[in-house]
Amino acid sequence: MTQDLASHDLDFIRTIIANDQKSGKHGGRLATRFPPEPNGFLHIGHAKSICLNFGVAQEYGGTCNLRFDDTNPEKESQVYIDAIQTDVRWLGFQWQDRVLYTSDYFEQLYQYALVLIQKGLAYVCDLNAEQMRQYRGTLTQPGQDSPFRYRDCAENMNLFQRMRAGEFAEGSRVLRAKIDMSSPNMNMRDPTLYRIRQVAHHQTGRSWPIYPTYDFSHPLSDALEGITHSLCTLEFEDHRPLYDWLIHALSPLAQPRQIEFSRLELEYTLMSKRKLNQLVSSGVVSGWDDPRMPTIAGLRRRGYTPESIREFCARIGITKSLGMVEMALLEGSLRDHLESTAPRALAVLQPLRVVIDTLPEGYLEEISAPLHPQNPQMGSRMLPFTRELYIEQEDFCENPPKQFKRLVPGEEVRLRHGYVIRCEQVIKDPQSGAILELRCSHDPSTLGMNPQGRKVKGVIHWVSATQHATADIHLYEPLFTQANPEAAGGEFTDHLNPQSLTILPNCPVEFSLAQATLGSRYQFERLGYFYLDPVVSRAGERFIFNRSVSLRDTWAKIENRQRA
Repeated sequence: MTQDLASHDLDFIRTIIANDQKSGKHGGRLATRFPPEPNGFLHIGHAKSICLNFGVAQEYGGTCNLRFDDTNPEKESQVYIDAIQTDVRWLGFQWQDRVLYTSDYFEQLYQYALVLIQKGLAYVCDLNAEQMRQYRGTLTQPGQDSPFRYRDCAENMNLFQRMRAGEFAEGSRVLRAKIDMSSPNMNMRDPTLYRIRQVAHHQTGRSWPIYPTYDFSHPLSDALEGITHSLCTLEFEDHRPLYDWLIHALSPLAQPRQIEFSRLELEYTLMSKRKLNQLVSSGVVSGWDDPRMPTIAGLRRRGYTPESIREFCARIGITKSLGMVEMALLEGSLRDHLESTAPRALAVLQPLRVVIDTLPEGYLEEISAPLHPQNPQMGSRMLPFTRELYIEQEDFCENPPKQFKRLVPGEEVRLRHGYVIRCEQVIKDPQSGAILELRCSHDPSTLGMNPQGRKVKGVIHWVSATQHATADIHLYEPLFTQANPEAAGGEFTDHLNPQSLTILPNCPVEFSLAQATLGSRYQFERLGYFYLDPVVSRAGERFIFNRSVSLRDTWAKIENRQRA
């Protein structure tokens, strides 16, 4: 790190960029790219890369391309392309004048492959996949030269052009780089550059029966676009010698620099698109956007905000160190954002009926309550206060333990924004003994009093039993029971959490929420932050609120439960 540019605010990549700009490297120009494969939805790990690539371009006055690595059409789809663009925009970033595709360069890449053949640096190989694995060697033993490695230039040109013309069957031939079969780096042992795929492409149709590999197309696409800093995760570090070899072999192409950083590993989740796709295809989750999924679409439906995800990515930083990030850090970023922005509302998830006998039948009073206690500019809403109310079942205990600060027989609590009430009688089912309702009295002089103005055990929330709206409430726990399901032994599906989703139907919520806008967020007081799911809700008919995050960090409790 250059001393004059070193700063606790700069990670190692930003330090490199700052030094390059100061030295005039690349003419002071900065160009990055985000190159996703359109074979699935993006997840929170991709968000880290998006925030880095687009973020440094914004910070240093550069550009960032969105380029789809569409070299494997069998697994790619326009659905994924559209979803990826939606996610990048939602996170708050915008690419250049158009979306780019590796397929935009298929003709140029093909011509580069011909140049390598002419230079004696590539050859057509007829080994099948199993033979290639055998010839490749191991980490401790060098590979063996393919018997087709010494074909002359003319034969290789003829065979490759015939591959391009579609004359050969899939798997019968590949084009390989001619580098070094004894290299300690397995990626340099004559890697495959082109393979035959008789499959239609979503951008080019059936015009190409051969497709370049990622290792061949990626560095050359970077060079063609004038990328200056190719930022990628650490698993590509061993591929960098091949990246540089191809750029050098085809000079005078531009010289992008590949720089690696650690990928995101997050507790209780998976970052493998293949395994996430398995969860979707097997019906474990409802889709790529299921709120339990670590996909950006899933997080969006859970109620996460783009600001909270960008803040999370800033908090975890950019390093080369591998490690598991605690889920609490992601949830904390959302909680911090919603604390100041989400209006408040009342809802009861497990209702217990309360009848206030000191009020007459049909009593209705409207109580004004602020939408946000620290932000009067947000305004207020009216709460219907009636003789019959609902409180949470857990807010009453007939035989309470010490430190229980809610409603008990013969004692008082304050209703949030309302009156102080006293429990006078407990009505039970004569056969089961289950509590059916509480009979209470209220003190009419306590409305609007400061809670410290009268000594009561606590404050509980409530909803009118006769003047309320209803909503289905979806509560979430981790999708997996293990913090690292891939390292916990057995199949990762062995560690799925059967309690990852709890649905509470027809919960009473305050009357004002009948007019809530789909996609809005609220803090249900004492319960957490909730998001009115616009995908499955129907305005005026069916409201489904997803709990985005609790009011407090619950991960220590979850981990203790898992250990128990």
